[in-house]
Amino acid sequence: MITTVLAQAAAGGGGIMGQVFLFGSIILIMYFFMIRPQQKKQKESKKFIEEIKKGDEVVTIGGLHGKVSSVDTDKVILELDRGLKVTVEKSAISLDFSKKTTPSK
Repeated sequence: MITTVLAQAAAGGGGIMGQVFLFGSIILIMYFFMIRPQQKKQKESKKFIEEIKKGDEVVTIGGLHGKVSSVDTDKVILELDRGLKVTVEKSAISLDFSKKTTPSK
């Protein structure tokens, strides 16, 4: 009986190191599956916004589709339809529509 109690006490002594290892591994997993991909997506978005040029077909966050008429430091003028031009912030542009392909029927 005493030997089983001593065996259990010896096995329980390493529990703190096991918990520290488990907590550290959870943080590491969260970094690689949540934080790192988000940072990568933000870098790609920033690079896309910096590379906008005249003639690109883009979509704004609000869903407006248009062609870039001119680019300023922080603003873009979009030509929507029949010469209608709208000024939007560069940060309001969400994706490059000219690279998207329409599915064939």
